[in-house]
Parts: sequence; C-alpha cells; structure tokens
Amino acid sequence: MVMEYLWLVFALLSAVMAALVAIFGKLGLEGVDTNTATAIRAVIMALFLIGVVVLLGKTGEITTIFSNNTAMNWIILSGIAGALSWLFYFMALKLGNVTQVAPIDRMSVVFAVILAIIFLGETVSLTAGIGILLMVLGAIFLVLG
Repeated sequence: MVMEYLWLVFALLSAVMAALVAIFGKLGLEGVDTNTATAIRAVIMALFLIGVVVLLGKTGEITTIFSNNTAMNWIILSGIAGALSWLFYFMALKLGNVTQVAPIDRMSVVFAVILAIIFLGETVSLTAGIGILLMVLGAIFLVLG
C-alpha cells in the first residue's frame, strides 16, 4: 500500500526542492552572470549525482547506459533541454520576481502533458484536462496579481 503512493512522496519532495532552487537561485544571482552561475550549478549537480551513484553502488550501470545507443541519444537530448531550461530559468530569475518566474516555469507541466499526448500517445481525462486549464489560469493570475 505504501509503495503505491511512493511516487507521490518523491514528486512532493521534487516540488519542494524545485521551490528552493528558485529561492536560492534568486539570492545567488545578484551581481553575477547567469550563464556562468548555471554552469557552476551544473558542475555541483554532476558531482553530487556522481556521489549518489557511487554511494548506491550503481557504477556498473554506467556502461549499461553508455552501451545503449537509443537510451544515450534520449539522455543527451534530455540533458541539452535541461541545460537550456536552466539557462533560461536563471536569466528569468535575475530579471524578474520569483513570484512571477516560478509559476510560468511550472507551465512546463502543461507543456509536458501536451507533448506526452502528441508524442507518447498518452491520454488525459476530462478532469485532468480541467486541471490543466486551471494550472494555466493559476499561472496567469499569479503573474498578473
């Protein structure tokens, strides 16, 4: 029963950490170049994540992933998209308020759902569609408010 909802625990933790990224990022960007700050952040993330892989004893998985060309291509594209996302996010944080930038950034949820429908053939219920609409309206109200 607990394992059934473990995804929700991780998703909530992800949301809290993403919120902290916005706050810490905004505080750290004062008077510095956003691209350089993003690059330094990426190095810190890479070192941290390598430490996690080592700590969990998953270093053997590295060759498995590198030998899977399809997986590597998608992981490379994901990495590039993620890097561009963070470059734009830090630029937006430097120029705008967290209360405006974060809601627009979270529109990624809406875009992810739309892209999942188009490219992955996923379906969305009427209730979920209404939720997506409310997310869009919520972001608009937060930015204008």
